[in-house]
Amino acid sequence: MSAITESYIEIMNLVYAYPERIDAGDFAGVGELFADAVFETEGGQRLEGSKAVRENFEKWTRRYPDDGTPKTRHTIENPIVEIDEANGTAVVRYYVTVFQRTNDFPLQPVWANRYEDRFVRKDGRWRYVHRRGFGHMPGNTSAHLLHSPFQGR
Repeated sequence: MSAITESYIEIMNLVYAYPERIDAGDFAGVGELFADAVFETEGGQRLEGSKAVRENFEKWTRRYPDDGTPKTRHTIENPIVEIDEANGTAVVRYYVTVFQRTNDFPLQPVWANRYEDRFVRKDGRWRYVHRRGFGHMPGNTSAHLLHSPFQGR
């Protein structure tokens, strides 16, 4: 397997770990992905490191008591991956759509977003260094978020 192929798989596994952990309600695990990174929101908020990312998800995202999850499915679409093996850097741009269903909330898309993730290879492993979320298109987030990020707008 070529270095590019191995890097591609490792990087995309990091990208895909993010929705897997959110959908499982593992906000500590989401934070771990960004241990050495900045997570930047469209509103200009900059979360730096595991603790800040975990606390942000705990503040905003509803988890249901029966299983501890937000009852969501985050899907990633149209990833564009640019890997610079020589410099040990990579960028991945993609869309995310969040679907949700609860006992009282029929299955529907509740959020669409774009991300641009930046990675560096450190000690032979790829790691997040920066995420920028933008192009937010919220739907009905009443069953998903604890607070509306768009209150007062």
